[in-house]
Amino acid sequence: MNRKKLLIRVFLLIFSILIVNYLAEKFYWYSAVWYFDMIMHFSGGLWVGLTAIWLLFGQKSYLDLSFILKILSSVLLIGICWELFEIIFYNYIAQNPFNILDTVSDLFFDLVGGLFAILYFGKRIMLKTGDKI
Repeated sequence: MNRKKLLIRVFLLIFSILIVNYLAEKFYWYSAVWYFDMIMHFSGGLWVGLTAIWLLFGQKSYLDLSFILKILSSVLLIGICWELFEIIFYNYIAQNPFNILDTVSDLFFDLVGGLFAILYFGKRIMLKTGDKI
């Protein structure tokens, strides 16, 4: 997988997330489908993970522990920032109480999406080099 193909996938994924989120807001999928938020956080974690991989693409060693930790740290940092935004928005603007279980679940699915990005990238790299995972 080259850097250009990865960037195309990153843009297609964020465009898909934006379209699905628009439809979800329009048709109230977040309240109608109880697990829809989990799917969106997984997708967001996948997108952040692939974006971080694209930014770190020039490194010599792929799939070593420091590379994986950088990707997961990026996903966690963006996830925490998003959750802080949600807490501020829901508590002060929407007047909805803070829900710790929802926040932990969101961060978990962000990280699972980031881990899936690492596995996807690793599989693509291993297929290119002919190695097996």
